[in-house]
Amino acid sequence: MESIPLDTAEKIILRWDSTASEEAREKMIFDGEREEVDLYLHAVDEIQRSLSSVSLSDDPSKVNSALQIAMARLEDEFRNILISHTSPIHPEDPHDTPSQPHHPDDHHDDDDHREEVEVEIDDNNNNNRRNSNKLLRFNSEDGSGGSSVNSSSYRSTSSIREMDLIPCDAVYDLRCIAERMISSGYLRECIQVYGSVRKSAVDASFRRLGVEKLSIGDVQRLEWDQLEAKIRRWIKAAKLCVRTLFASEKKLCEQIFDGLGTAIDDACFMETVKGPAIQLFNFAEAISISRRSPEKLFKILDLHDALMDLMPDIDVVFDSKSSESIRVQAAEILSRLGEAARGILSEFENAVLKEPSKVPVPGGTIHPLTRYVMNYISLISDYKVTLNELIVCKPSTGSRYSGDPSTPELDLGELEGKTPLAVHLIWIIVILQFNLDGKSKHYKDASLSHLFIMNNVHYIVQKVRGSPELREMIGDDYLRKLTGRFRQAATSYQRATWVRVLYCLRDEGLHVSGGFSSGVSKSALRERFKAFNAMFEEVHRTQAVWLIPDSQLREELRISISEKLIPAYRSFLGRFRSHIESGRHPENYIKYSVEDLEDAVLDFFEGIPVSQHLRRRSQ
Repeated sequence: MESIPLDTAEKIILRWDSTASEEAREKMIFDGEREEVDLYLHAVDEIQRSLSSVSLSDDPSKVNSALQIAMARLEDEFRNILISHTSPIHPEDPHDTPSQPHHPDDHHDDDDHREEVEVEIDDNNNNNRRNSNKLLRFNSEDGSGGSSVNSSSYRSTSSIREMDLIPCDAVYDLRCIAERMISSGYLRECIQVYGSVRKSAVDASFRRLGVEKLSIGDVQRLEWDQLEAKIRRWIKAAKLCVRTLFASEKKLCEQIFDGLGTAIDDACFMETVKGPAIQLFNFAEAISISRRSPEKLFKILDLHDALMDLMPDIDVVFDSKSSESIRVQAAEILSRLGEAARGILSEFENAVLKEPSKVPVPGGTIHPLTRYVMNYISLISDYKVTLNELIVCKPSTGSRYSGDPSTPELDLGELEGKTPLAVHLIWIIVILQFNLDGKSKHYKDASLSHLFIMNNVHYIVQKVRGSPELREMIGDDYLRKLTGRFRQAATSYQRATWVRVLYCLRDEGLHVSGGFSSGVSKSALRERFKAFNAMFEEVHRTQAVWLIPDSQLREELRISISEKLIPAYRSFLGRFRSHIESGRHPENYIKYSVEDLEDAVLDFFEGIPVSQHLRRRSQ
């Protein structure tokens, strides 16, 4: 297109003055024919050239007025193009798969697509729409306006998924307008219009992704179960926001503004996303400084892992000096989340040590505290990669020299070579056993106290064995120590219960000698049988309602009881049955056959009364 005279340029500008023409108010230049767009842009170029010319023959005020009208018009056109191509990102957008890392090779397609867009703009520029006159005056050899250096490094982070937020034709038009506004001194107006429209688009995407406008105070007032759901949603949304939404906004700013002035593309980018980025990260910050409690640990670790995973992308997307505050905020939140995790672990240890319940659990079964603590540290082991990085100090433990009866002992010298996290887990188990020892003293029956310790330590052992990660950290040496502990408790139970029962089946005190006769004292024998019957009935009645939840442990303890009780009773019965049966009412003294005792032992530790066992056998 040939150059046009100044007066013709002024007429073109005035024809599209929306303050003076109804038609100009109702129509948009860039919605019309391409020739009309090109003509208007050439008119603006001519006005600008005239103002800069030293041999200006026309009235400067008239030309200035025309330029102001043109800039107001271009500002409206700029806004209209932006608004007409604004749509929020959808959470399930196919460009983004936030739950999985992306292979670097995946981005070959992105680069190819970027190159296709640039080639298409250039081709249209050179062949179809611009003929011999290029309306892109800055970096015109690169139709997209993007910096090849920045673009290359920008796409080096494999997880970033950019989208083309605006079609390439519209990007070309926006850049044409931006060049003219900026070169005429309308940079601030250009940035404000751009930032206002694109920020509204980002806000719409936030609403679509479920990113709420919550202050730190709002977040801290929410119940934890509400926060858990919001944390899950935030993690998914944050990945999409950083890797797709913010990255795509940065790309768009580069396409439109790169090369038009010092860091103008970055200024527009920050005008668009700084507020939303702060809003996004404020949620994680609120969680990081909220009141600490054990149930929060794992969601805090999820947040930590998600943010840690995002940090390389945050560093790339917010790589400029003006966006440093975003990088710093993210890094500080990450640090506080790590500190929160360490603090929660320490508070959890203290809570286990001081858990105050004193009411014995019925039947000596597994205490709820034991289940809670072991399930908790099993979950901790699932996060061992993260926690091994966060937990760098071993716990402050008691020692045999401390003389503090309220704190258990742990010899750290025996745990040399273990990670601080592994030592913390062993320390928690030591604390748990210490607390359980205290709770066992609330049982009035010493046998039940031993059974309680046996059940609970056995449960600890089973949980460690059932988790390969936990077993690896705890180690077989300490696992053997735990196994010895519950076996010792089983032995102590048998001694406390069965020594006095088996004492009835001894020979001592039954034989008489001297005078005119010698042999077995039937009265002493009858008393011995009566004592055995009474003791066994009491043990049977009492311990049938005790409970060993683990079927294998229950069976092993019954076998151990039978191996001591049955041979002793069979031998005693064999030696002395005839002395009782030769007297009156032998059934009052020999109440149990060997088979009866074997059946009765099977009733032990089922957690149900003897009457129900008897009813079951009778059926």
